[in-house]
Amino acid sequence: MKRTFVVHHAKSGVVALNVITAAVQDRARVIFARDAAQLARELRESLARGERPVAGWSFYSPDFPAMAQDLVRVKAEAPGAVHVAGGVHASAEPLQTLRAGFDLVAIGEGESTAMRLIAQGEEPSAIPGIAWLEEGRLRSNGPGERRPLDDFPAFNAPAGKWNAIEITRGCVYACSFCQTPFMFKARFRHRSATNVREHIRWMKRDGIRYLRFLTPTCLSYGSADTSVDLAAVEELLAAVREEMPGGKIYFGTFPSECRPEHVTAAALRVLRKYVDNTSLVIGGQSGSERLLRKTHRGHGVAEVVSAVRLSVEAGFRPDVDFLFGLPGETAEDRAETLALARRLIGMGAKVHSHAFMPLPGTPLRGAVPAALDEGTIREMERMESQGAMHGQWRKHREISETLVRLRSR
Repeated sequence: MKRTFVVHHAKSGVVALNVITAAVQDRARVIFARDAAQLARELRESLARGERPVAGWSFYSPDFPAMAQDLVRVKAEAPGAVHVAGGVHASAEPLQTLRAGFDLVAIGEGESTAMRLIAQGEEPSAIPGIAWLEEGRLRSNGPGERRPLDDFPAFNAPAGKWNAIEITRGCVYACSFCQTPFMFKARFRHRSATNVREHIRWMKRDGIRYLRFLTPTCLSYGSADTSVDLAAVEELLAAVREEMPGGKIYFGTFPSECRPEHVTAAALRVLRKYVDNTSLVIGGQSGSERLLRKTHRGHGVAEVVSAVRLSVEAGFRPDVDFLFGLPGETAEDRAETLALARRLIGMGAKVHSHAFMPLPGTPLRGAVPAALDEGTIREMERMESQGAMHGQWRKHREISETLVRLRSR
């Protein structure tokens, strides 16, 4: 009999749960619960049938407190189910996650772990990637198995759960504020163009005619290192266009970005040939050379300026990410970042502003965010009022405070 797998399909875990459920869709009874109330109801019904259902959860660190509260409610209303938490927060903070009441934590990549736990019904203590509490102490089998991306679907097509296609996992750059290289290791794995074609055929059967890509750095596609393999990028985009001749292709924009040093005239010609987006997200992060070095960005200010200039010349509107409040950020650093922002705006860019968050699993997990002075805030608000800056930096500051509180527990 197929095991029932009910997932809490909400907030920041939706995409991850699409992927995990796709891995077991043919070998389990998968149910998507849109909130805690539905999750409890589905688990109660499964338990009443004499089953021992598994509840799947995935969330980013900012959502952890709310997810922990939902868990308490669900366990009270439907006792007896096994609750498994995965994703970046659970992987980085397994002990904290288990102490919140989750029965198991899936560490790292979850597709193979889910196959063995859900589809094959193996004993959790024997599965790589599983952590649990034993007499109050953390026990762990280490991270889950890392498999080629082509081995598993990028979304759950049978269930109609669509999302951007992940074409690259991991990142060689290991920026100190980013969870990606520390969750998936500091190397690239790429989905093949042939496999992407298969995904597009699934999408077209459901009437979907647009495509976005999930990747930490879009122009790294096909590369094993910091170089750009433009032939691989063009092969991918040409394959997508062939499969979707009248559709829309969004590449180099949300939920991915371009590293500034990768933005060249040759790369932009390839993008212009195939993509439909008129903007490009460029990871600038700071106008301070000191902070760029300190956070291991691997580029300087000159590369950011060049990327903006070339993008505008090619007919794209650059949308440049900036990260304010980095640990150790000084008034001089902020002044340099604001000066660069003004310069780029004058060149035709928009600024996408963020505030630093000490994300679990990163080298800066325990760092203290730098406070933003009133002058910096006024200048950011002025840019926003002119339509030159946008972003969730205020929300990020609130999340940062929450993360600092969480790590003290």
